[in-house]
Amino acid sequence: SLDLNSALASFRKFFVAAFPPSGANSIDFASRAQPAFHANLKLLREHLTKRIAQGERTIILSESKDLTKRLKDLLDEGETANAISTRLPEFVEPSLAQGFELPHAQIAIYTEHELFGRKRERGASARKRAARTKGISLRELRTLKRGDLLVHEDKGIGKFMGLETIVVGGKKQEVVRLTYRDNDVLFVNLDYIGRLSKYSSGEVAEAPTLSKLGSGEWERTKERTKKRLKDIARNLIQLYAKRRKSEGFAFSADDVIQREMEAAFLYDDTPDQERATEDLKRDMQSVHPMDRLICGDVGYGKTEVAMRAAMKAVLDKKQVAVLVPTTILAEQHFRTFSDRLDRFGVRCAALSRFRLPNEQKGILRELAEGKIDVLIGTHRILSKDVIFKDLGLLIIDEEHRFGVRAKEALREMRANVDTLTLTATPIPRTLNFSLLGARDLSIMETPPRNRLPIMTEVLTGEDNSYVLSEAVKRELARGGQIYAINDKVHDLDTFADSFRRIVPGARVEMVHGEMPPTQIERTMKDFIERRVDILAATKIVESGLDVPNANTMFINRAQNFGLAELYQLRGRVGRSNEQAYCYLLAPPVSRLSQDALRRLEAMEEFSDLGAGFQLAMRDLEIRGAGNLLGAEQSGFIAEIGFDLYQKTVEEAVEELKREEFREVFAEDLAREKRSAFGRKRLTGESEVAVSLGVAALIPEAYIEDDAERFGFYQRMAGAANDEALEEIAQEMRDRFGPLPEEVHDLMHVTKVRVRAKALGARHVVFEEPTRTLRILLPQKVESYYYQHTFPKILDRFESIGKQNVRLVSERKALSLVVRLRAREDGEERIREIEEVLTKLTPELEEPTAVPQAVEEPA
Repeated sequence: SLDLNSALASFRKFFVAAFPPSGANSIDFASRAQPAFHANLKLLREHLTKRIAQGERTIILSESKDLTKRLKDLLDEGETANAISTRLPEFVEPSLAQGFELPHAQIAIYTEHELFGRKRERGASARKRAARTKGISLRELRTLKRGDLLVHEDKGIGKFMGLETIVVGGKKQEVVRLTYRDNDVLFVNLDYIGRLSKYSSGEVAEAPTLSKLGSGEWERTKERTKKRLKDIARNLIQLYAKRRKSEGFAFSADDVIQREMEAAFLYDDTPDQERATEDLKRDMQSVHPMDRLICGDVGYGKTEVAMRAAMKAVLDKKQVAVLVPTTILAEQHFRTFSDRLDRFGVRCAALSRFRLPNEQKGILRELAEGKIDVLIGTHRILSKDVIFKDLGLLIIDEEHRFGVRAKEALREMRANVDTLTLTATPIPRTLNFSLLGARDLSIMETPPRNRLPIMTEVLTGEDNSYVLSEAVKRELARGGQIYAINDKVHDLDTFADSFRRIVPGARVEMVHGEMPPTQIERTMKDFIERRVDILAATKIVESGLDVPNANTMFINRAQNFGLAELYQLRGRVGRSNEQAYCYLLAPPVSRLSQDALRRLEAMEEFSDLGAGFQLAMRDLEIRGAGNLLGAEQSGFIAEIGFDLYQKTVEEAVEELKREEFREVFAEDLAREKRSAFGRKRLTGESEVAVSLGVAALIPEAYIEDDAERFGFYQRMAGAANDEALEEIAQEMRDRFGPLPEEVHDLMHVTKVRVRAKALGARHVVFEEPTRTLRILLPQKVESYYYQHTFPKILDRFESIGKQNVRLVSERKALSLVVRLRAREDGEERIREIEEVLTKLTPELEEPTAVPQAVEEPA
């Protein structure tokens, strides 16, 4: 080392290169590149055993501790594991670009990503930390203005007239002002802001009638709606209950081959990929048939998760059916599945119109004999002549693209078979089933590294030739390719000719569904291999091949496409590190319907990465939930608004689970009993009133806009922990400057509310004359709370001093009265209250069984 340093000291620059050295000033370290193992763990184990036996120092570099652990687990399994375990290689994080060997120094350095033939991913841990954990709410997607309609769960539909500051007990408070029929006014305390939602009714054009305060009509409307929804939902729950009661095949836990297959993935898993993989494995290993929907943006790794499920099924000697909507997508999946699974002895086949009749007969014969493990195809695989020897898993890509007849065949096919559905933009019915809990949902919204949002622009008007010309020239100048999508076949050639005129030398070809299969395949192949510059096509390419070099798209008469179609089409570009562009061409705004305009605006608004789920939620808003439970629901939505309709459906389904289908959902109910949600539902309280004698609000001088302040109040009301509140506080600091004293107090009051919810309290109030804290607990009729939670609270009295707390009976409820230490300062007092509530709150354990008799709140 010293000799090397002295030798290099006389040079101002030096280069380290992989090519052979030459010249007098070269130093040859006699290093060798890391051997290629191609994810063959048996070969790797034998190689490492030999190195270790020879006394060489072996080091394996990984990007993260998770990857190190995964590799250790794989090396610990297998025939030669014992030989390695006597002296394991050294594991070091992070990694280098490449591994190498230094024979003279007896050192061998390997990189984990090269062992499995993967591309090196840097910054994975940072990406995991930045992964989104927030839920998605319709309210977050809309901007509130004065005059907008709000729904109060208890009072009905009123008009939002802004926020007002009032004085209560000598302290300022901000409240929401709502006006109702006959100019009645309601002030809503911020403690109850969670009971407000924006009125939305989908396609209902007429404005609803404002509710009348004090008349009782709103309660009657809600009860009537819930009763009718329960009658309709009962059929859905019966179908789901039947599936839950039926016995399926319980797949085995992962073995070493499954782990090897997953380790050979070219990229690091995103956090959402990891969660989705864990979810489906848990489902597959259960005795109940799986019915899981994975919603993820195009290119976000849904297919990789599906291939892991397929591998798991094949390892248990089961066959897999992969159903896709288009022939082109069937061919893409066939290539992808084959590339990943062939090396593990999994035989894949594709059944589509690209296959000749004789080929199809051979595939069907081998399928019935069990020689084909994974069959990929269009609705052709639902035909009666397609017979599986032992089907164990059904994977459906974009289920909403199939017709009624295909769905009927699917219903028969999936009765006792594990089912995995993949979609980028779930249609409202599919999405609602998942949100209701009638099927399981996994959301994948973490983008791959270096992926850029697609810049989307709506061009309305008769002549956009200049914009088209500039965009085409820009894309071709950087060596890229272009999709030109038309809504009809009959004038596709005219649309293609317009591009030939714009760029005379460009190579323009057409593809559409009425062409012979061989011509479609040849044209698509030419496009993939860059022999075509501009591909003029119908929506046949909606779920087409992955062409990373195509990064500009034009969609002609975009108003004629559905939101899901537009989103899928746009997903054909932006599949690399290049900036992608999508232009939606439409006639003047005056000629567009309201819904078409809203679809185009939604596409322009939701161009961020991972926007598929938000677009599906917007689709719910634009189209309404429609035929959600088997009957038209637009009347219900118009009466109470979409958000409250969603909540009412959920309540109806939950009540049916607890009342009529208790045995079927026993496991879920037991889990809910210990959860914060379950406890809140059992107490019948969705909010906690907190009165601590401080001015807790967001001053108008700090944030002027009413809607902006209202949004922050709602977000704070929905915060589940201190970390979520700190994120909100940090955003306010970044946008509006240091927090005023009133906002600091508001944050502390909100933390008290979070702790009070965890305790199961209904009301927390500081009583000034006696310097005491009064905590009102649930009503005494709520036997589960007093049987299982309350005794644990009593056990914790010691933590705050038994002499400082007493129990007081108040009508049908109990209160805890806690004597506080004498402090004048408001913030210090609130901190003490936070501490008291934290000490009183017990850790709730999961009950081993569902209580046999749980009285519901009066």
